[in-house]
Amino acid sequence: MIRDQLHEVETRIQAACARAGRKREEVTLIAVSKTKPVEVLREAYDLGVRVFGENKVQELTEKFGALPTDIHWHMIGHLQTNKVKYIVEKAELIHSVDSLRLAQAIEKEAAKRGLTSDILVEVNVAEEKSKFGVRVNEVISFIETLAKFPHLHVCGLMTIAPFVENPEENRPIFKNLHKLSVDIAHKNIDNVNVNILSMGMTNDYEVAIEEGATMVRVGTGIFGARDYGVSG
Repeated sequence: MIRDQLHEVETRIQAACARAGRKREEVTLIAVSKTKPVEVLREAYDLGVRVFGENKVQELTEKFGALPTDIHWHMIGHLQTNKVKYIVEKAELIHSVDSLRLAQAIEKEAAKRGLTSDILVEVNVAEEKSKFGVRVNEVISFIETLAKFPHLHVCGLMTIAPFVENPEENRPIFKNLHKLSVDIAHKNIDNVNVNILSMGMTNDYEVAIEEGATMVRVGTGIFGARDYGVSG
């Protein structure tokens, strides 16, 4: 099943890139493996997947220790400050930085270990009350503050678009995040690079790619429906 679904996702990514006049290499597929057991991830790994995204710190740390070391782990879920210490050395990229308090916690833990943490700023483009993220009009000032942290490197932006039946409804969301990234790039802020746009999930990643996504987070499209019965 995973082989077929992975092939389907890959075919769609290639088609979306072609429509947008982009190269396939410009888009990283993140296999969102939350709630999936190690055996399922290993199957995806054997099919060539090397980038996995986890929502929970405990799951990421457990899987990190159980799977091959050439996997790139991304923390894509909401991150609590008291859990930062467990993943700062394990997550290659933290997608969900949405507050100064969290940024300070990552800076502190990265400094302790003598490393620099690559992060994305989570933006609540749709301004949904149920979602985390910085408001669009506050992002630039937030990033200017983060740029002063010596052990953080802002690599781009992330958003979680609303769940919609018609993916076209989310096109303005993705377009706005792309525009925001361009505005930030023009400011030439030291220690800030906005090459990464993490946007688009199973139901709308093709539209996201057409609007400039460089990372898409696909879980159900690869692994099928989530199994909430799995502990962790």
